[in-house]
Amino acid sequence: IDPEVMADMISAKIPDKIRVAPFAKMDDTLAGVPGDTITVPSYGYIGDAEDVAEGVDVDIDKMSTKDKKYKIKKAMKGVGLTDEAVLSGYGNPVGEANTQLALAIAAKIDSDCMEALQTASLIYDGSKAAISYNAIVDAVDLFEEEMGCSDKVLFIHPKQVTQLRKNPDFLSADKYTPGVSLTGEIGMIAGCRLVPSKKVPLTGGVYACPIVKLNEDSETEDDVPALTIYRKREVNIETERKPKTRTTEITADEFYVAVLSNEAKVVLAKFKA
Repeated sequence: IDPEVMADMISAKIPDKIRVAPFAKMDDTLAGVPGDTITVPSYGYIGDAEDVAEGVDVDIDKMSTKDKKYKIKKAMKGVGLTDEAVLSGYGNPVGEANTQLALAIAAKIDSDCMEALQTASLIYDGSKAAISYNAIVDAVDLFEEEMGCSDKVLFIHPKQVTQLRKNPDFLSADKYTPGVSLTGEIGMIAGCRLVPSKKVPLTGGVYACPIVKLNEDSETEDDVPALTIYRKREVNIETERKPKTRTTEITADEFYVAVLSNEAKVVLAKFKA
């Protein structure tokens, strides 16, 4: 079992196993930099310009900033393979170990991405009724877009899919032009691309569904993405041989943190289950 070869294989598998993180920006600037905490600054708006008469001084505003600090975490998983399992010829234990470790780390990253989206400050409370076209419209309007043309993803629980599929305003992805659908997208409604995920939480009979703006609206905001994954190190594989039991233990880890990097690009829409 070659740990370097396995590391390459697992790294290649992980992007295909995550549901929410494909819509996040992957930032590797922390790699090789000392420290385990990332500080994410953001600027406040200085306000619109004002009319100023001839010869009169303009008011000088002070730019404001706020910082949020996030600590890098370690996601880790391990599996043991006996010599009997490897040599038996039944299936592919080493390949299965690759798959299982990839799934385990991917699932953890995906969960953290969904948890980050749950901290959004823009909240639509439609918890008294089930998800619907009109409710999604009301939630999207919290973005207060001037152009209204930004691509958006609405993460929904799979149990919400049936009701939306039956809505006359739902456009199924199988009716799209080939190649234009996003990762995991099943269709579109009210200008939102629908991506089902079991990571959408259900609390007290209410689903908390994030709506995420994907692209830049150059008139109103910068290009900071809604969600960012800061990676300290890519997947690392280590093996340890247990000679008394003729077992090889394989462990995989990744150091990262998922953060909500642009609150203006996320609305948390709540709907009755």
